[in-house]
Amino acid sequence: MKHFKLIVTLLILPLLQGCGEPAGPSNSGVYLLLDTSGTYTKELDNALKLVNVLLVKLESSDSLAVARIDTGSFSEKDIIAKTTFNDRPSEANKQKRHFRESMDTFVKKVKPSKYTDITGGVLQAAEYLNEKNTGRKTILIYSDLKEELPDGYMRDIPFQLEGFDIVALNVTKLRSDNVDPREYMNRLEDWQRRVEEGGGSWRVINDMDRLERIING
Repeated sequence: MKHFKLIVTLLILPLLQGCGEPAGPSNSGVYLLLDTSGTYTKELDNALKLVNVLLVKLESSDSLAVARIDTGSFSEKDIIAKTTFNDRPSEANKQKRHFRESMDTFVKKVKPSKYTDITGGVLQAAEYLNEKNTGRKTILIYSDLKEELPDGYMRDIPFQLEGFDIVALNVTKLRSDNVDPREYMNRLEDWQRRVEEGGGSWRVINDMDRLERIING
């Protein structure tokens, strides 16, 4: 659990707080995309710990949404839970409890998806956070970043991510990556290029042990 607190404290929280930004809305919006393909569903218990930390860190007027990445993720049907926290602490605590219950239920019942529409998920996340008009917008992608689409799906779409921070988490290596590491590096570089061409910022966080050494050092 402490590793996930480090992720938020060292890397996500600065994104939420901002620095030297022009006047505007001071609230934060976080949209977490969860890969549910194949064996990646085994990682969802760890993702749930991350959600719990976000629920602690986010405050009144902040928005949080969690959605699964599956066959066609550019749809609200894939949103597992979403809320904007009430100004009243008692109401906000109720919202957080219900949010956590929804996530617990999802993780217990989720079935692996055959496909991974990551692009669709990012498009949906950007649309949602733009509608919320939050001052700071963060999209977290908990995935191996391997996109696989059904026949006929078109996702060669430029992103519009000005003002967005995109953070890829737990980008595990696939079996094919071990055979040819260039596949892994090319996958990361391709996503970074697409995000930055769309005006967003990009970072990848994998080594939790290294983060622990940084904070303790």
